[in-house]
Amino acid sequence: MHLAETNLDIHHLHLVSDATGETIKGMTRAALAQFGPSIIKRHHWFLIRTPQQMEKVLASIAEHPGLVFSTFGEKELMFQLERGCVDLGVPHVGLMDSALNALSDFLGQPIESSIGKQHALDEAYFRRIEAMDFALDHDDGQNASRLSDADVILLGVSRTSKTPTSLYLANRGIKAANIPLVPGVEAPAILYELKKPLIVGLTSEPEHLAMIRQSRLKNLSARGVDGYAEIDAVHEEIRAARRLFSKNGWPVVDVTRRSIEETASEIIALLDRRREEKGEELIEF
Repeated sequence: MHLAETNLDIHHLHLVSDATGETIKGMTRAALAQFGPSIIKRHHWFLIRTPQQMEKVLASIAEHPGLVFSTFGEKELMFQLERGCVDLGVPHVGLMDSALNALSDFLGQPIESSIGKQHALDEAYFRRIEAMDFALDHDDGQNASRLSDADVILLGVSRTSKTPTSLYLANRGIKAANIPLVPGVEAPAILYELKKPLIVGLTSEPEHLAMIRQSRLKNLSARGVDGYAEIDAVHEEIRAARRLFSKNGWPVVDVTRRSIEETASEIIALLDRRREEKGEELIEF
């Protein structure tokens, strides 16, 4: 529907940050989901690093008055934004303020300066990009000879959500590869030599998996090949996969009726436990 055809007022919402804006966008999206229909005109002001850039932001806020949300590590820029909003008579909320103040009280520590914080954010961003490239390069068994840099390797029979789970993990900065287990084909020998990656087996209830495969074949207007969607063959594939996982002591995640997010969360928990057991520092994914 065109804006002019509605009876709702347009509300201007300014999102201002000295970082890439991922945090403030996510927090705003979650908050707006708690309200009914509204016409929100969002103005994104990210990577604001200088007073001159902030002046341009304030000029736009003056032209389109509305609520201002911000996340800033640089105190002087934050104060400049706060003063400007007061002068303009518009409400301003620092989305991290309450959390930072609560943590400061809880930990009994002052909030540190912003030196190095933006660098840490940039590192996290580039880690996600690198992990995404890795997941795409190592999808469906590709480049199996170069798996030593993986954080996680997912094994599973067809249709156990290996690829989407790998991509979800990559978006969290985790280098994930996935390898299909195919009847009559041995798993890559390199798997038994790797030390760094956490190898996780993905499995599913046979009946559920057979139903997914049948639907897949129907959508492709294809016929089953070698019992691909036949329940007895699926049972045997699952049993063979579980034997492989058990023999090598690889943890198993059952994806039956689990969302991709739930599966990934369990894998991240496995990663954390493994790092703790090794006495390694936990990585904030």
